[in-house]
Parts: sequence; C-alpha cells; structure tokens
Amino acid sequence: MGVEFKKNDQLQMNKWIDGNKRYTLLYKGRGPTVTILYNINNSVFGGYTSVSWRSAGAYHTDAYAFLFRLNQNGKWNPVKMAFSCSYNYAIYDEASYSPTFGGGDDLKTFKQQWNRNLAIIANGHLQIKDIEVFLVEDLRASPSLEEPWRKTPQWDEKLLNYLKEKIEQYKPLQELKVPQARLLLVGQVGAGKSSFFNTINSIFREHLTSQACSGNAEHSLTTVYRMYQIRNGTSGKPLNFRLHDTRGIEADQGIDGHEMCFLLDGHIPDRHQVFNPSVPLSTDIPHISEKIHCVVFVIDGSTVDVIQEKVIERIKTLQSRMNQRGHYKFSLKNPVIQETVDRVAQIIGLPRSHILPIKNNESEMELNDNVNILILLALQHILHFSDDYMYNYLDEIEEVKMQKLSFKK
Repeated sequence: MGVEFKKNDQLQMNKWIDGNKRYTLLYKGRGPTVTILYNINNSVFGGYTSVSWRSAGAYHTDAYAFLFRLNQNGKWNPVKMAFSCSYNYAIYDEASYSPTFGGGDDLKTFKQQWNRNLAIIANGHLQIKDIEVFLVEDLRASPSLEEPWRKTPQWDEKLLNYLKEKIEQYKPLQELKVPQARLLLVGQVGAGKSSFFNTINSIFREHLTSQACSGNAEHSLTTVYRMYQIRNGTSGKPLNFRLHDTRGIEADQGIDGHEMCFLLDGHIPDRHQVFNPSVPLSTDIPHISEKIHCVVFVIDGSTVDVIQEKVIERIKTLQSRMNQRGHYKFSLKNPVIQETVDRVAQIIGLPRSHILPIKNNESEMELNDNVNILILLALQHILHFSDDYMYNYLDEIEEVKMQKLSFKK
C-alpha cells in the first residue's frame, strides 16, 4: 500500500473530531470509528462516525459524523465534508453491507456508489486497493492510577542535576579500552530518532538545539548514516558515548538485515551512504570500540496500533541479526501510557523493563525539566545496557584466553 494512515493524518483527524484520540484497527460494536479507503490513485478518504456499527439494519443519527479526504493523488490535502442529507441518516448499519455513510449513499464502500461531492475527492471512482476501520478512543477519558505503574525517584531539580552529572561522568569498561559507548538508533520514519538526539544534545548544551535534521515527511529525512557526538555545553568536550542515526524503516525501504550486520559490526563510517547499494562497504575487522554496543528502537507511542505488518516483519528481521550478536535492545516511545508499553512489549518481543517512555522536544521554546528528567532516566538505562554488552564481550575474551592456556598445558 503506497499511502498510510500516518501521524499527521491522525493529528488532522484529532482537529476534526476535537480531541486527543488513539486509533486502533478493528471496530464492530465498540464505539466511534474512522473508515479509511485507499484507491489506485493513492488518494486517501473516508468517513467518521461517533456511534457504533451494530448490524441493526437501519439508519442512525449522528450529528458528529462527516466525510473527509486526507491525501489526493499521493499528496497530503485534507478536506472535511458534510453529508448531502440530514444527520438523521448519518450511517446505514446492515450486516450484509460494508460501512455506509449518508442517506443519499454519500459513501457506500463496497457497492461502488457515491454522490457528486465524494466523486471529487475520490478521483471520480471507487477502485479501492485497501480499506481500514479504526476504533477511535478518547485518551482524555483514561482514569488516573492511584499508584504510579513505574516508580522513579522524586522529580525535582536535585534529580535532574544528579542524572546529568552521572551521565557526564560515565565511562565505558576500561579493560576493553573503549573510549565511547556507541548507541544505534533504529525506528520508523517520523518516530523521533533524530529528535531524540536533539533532545539529549539540548540538555548538555543547555539550550534547544536542532543539529540533526528532524520533522514530518513521507520518507526518511535521514539519508546517510550519522554518528553524533554529545558535548558538554561549557567545554565543548565530547561525552563518553555517541548516538548513531539511521534512515527510518518503511515497508519497502530502510535498513535490511544485511546492512544491519555491517552497522552492528562497525563496518560503516560516519556520513556513509549505507542505503546506497552502489557505495561499497568496508570489509576490515573493526575493534570492539568501533562496534555498536546497544540498539535503541524509537517508536511513536501514538502509532503503535497502526504499524504496518510489513514494517513489523522488517523489525523482527533486524532483531534476529541483533540477537545473533548479543546486542541489548531498548524501545523508546513518546508519548506513552502503561497500556501502550504492554502493547509494544508484545509487538517487539522485549521485556517491559526494556521499554522506556520519553518525550522529545517538539513545540518547546525553552528546556523543560520534566522532559529532561524523562530523557536522562532512559539514557541512563541505555548506557547500563551497553555496559552489559561490553561485560559479555570481556567474558568471551577471557574464556578464549583460558581455553588457549588449557590447550598449551
């Protein structure tokens, strides 16, 4: 499918529906839904209703229902449209029908029927490649927990300064002579990998930075492999870890298993076009200091339930390469709730303790202590896990030495 129901589409739907919503595939009898059709011209359109589909064989009143277009001929061009008749006939609910909107058959999804207005936004035909129905949940209606589902120290300036100082003093395992821990960022297009680096960089530079290119786009804004230093804002001295940014994963683009192996083993230099098959890769044997020590999956928590199956399959393939090399993996999301953590743990196949909620700087004009603490708590865990990888590597070296001594005897 060439066009997806992406983050900016969901934000546009939130404006039309008036609220902060979550979109989950599947529907029937469960509340408000968004029906989305994808046609052969890469146009995306559909209808919203605030009432449940119940197979009642009747019309239903819904003053909040409407039709919409998100993409026209592959380009984002959102339009909201009213029905051609009364809201008393907003949807027709029949077991043998697909979702039907409007008493005048404004949109009859599987019957090739539509009115004149919809013909304009649907390229004048209903030659559909795919159709999806999303349950719409109001995130504001979620009840608060009496106790935090994940306990952390008291959030205050003291904790912020403690975390910042501890990370500034971090050093990798000295026995391996590794000057910097190397952390690889992997994730979908628009998940927030580059923004994650910018947010960390801002904390230690002590003002908002945009060193890495970030934003919303149909395809990845990261086109080359980047190794970013995190520097102390006063001295400019690099800290003892660095972040490696990669191109965003898509259903048919991004890192594949072969490229992931080269990345993990340290064969790829900074600014290398790893995604260009015409550019040769190094075959030298890198030192442990050049290898990746921890892989960080960055996932947008608001899109967890609409990740394409092909993207999940691609992530699973990358995971198998990481498992072969003993890499520890973390999953970061923003914004996140406990239920979303459980869902990501199920999809990615990681323990819940490896899934760390974060929020990147996005609309902020100044540094925010709460955002900084959340980021630093996650970064602290990531550095601990990169140390675990190095300890395992050290154990392997010592085991080989012991075997050689035993052989000589």
